[in-house]
Amino acid sequence: MNLGKFAISTLALVLGLTISAFAGPPLICHRIEIGQAKTLPLIDWNQSDVGGYNLQNLRRDTLAILDSNVPVLVRMETLRLATIYTRHDPQVAKELLTRVHARASGSSRQSGSLAWFDLGYLAEAYKQWIPQHQSNPAAGLDGYAWVKKAINLRGQSDPEMEFAAALITFSGPLSEHKDHMRKAIAGAKGDPLLAQNLAARFGDQTTAEALNAAPPEGLRK
Repeated sequence: MNLGKFAISTLALVLGLTISAFAGPPLICHRIEIGQAKTLPLIDWNQSDVGGYNLQNLRRDTLAILDSNVPVLVRMETLRLATIYTRHDPQVAKELLTRVHARASGSSRQSGSLAWFDLGYLAEAYKQWIPQHQSNPAAGLDGYAWVKKAINLRGQSDPEMEFAAALITFSGPLSEHKDHMRKAIAGAKGDPLLAQNLAARFGDQTTAEALNAAPPEGLRK
């Protein structure tokens, strides 16, 4: 296979992945598979109540998980659940975002990547799920820019962050979405949970084909 054909093949696979439809907001409607890792109590994304969970504990519980150096996929699921809970209390939503923002602003370069990722992903989740008429505290914020900043601060490829960025850009811009998808797919070969999440979002067959696609001789290590 020559380089041109490989590029076309990879692009076709990525485009095939992106046409799958979501039942709802991409950052909200599907659980992130995290194995046996700990996160917030589960709540359905269209549930009408909080199922007995005390919302006054949400900020404490969310930050306790985020501050325990958990993987990016666990952070994504934790922030997804936190967003679903905060829809039930605008004040709790504002307090959580304010605290996560302050945490990122005060972070060192060493810890800043994850802190900026948390802020960016939370802001984008809020924008997808909290109604504007509730004075959405993330209105006007560019969470995607913060996620890209987190990726740059990482200093090396982070396929799970690329997966998060691909979900954020699901509705565009298309060129950036495809770029994040390529990087997530490439990294998923060594990350079974990421591969599982890609398959859950975009289909088993096309994901498997993308993961198993062999590069041409000139690109192999």
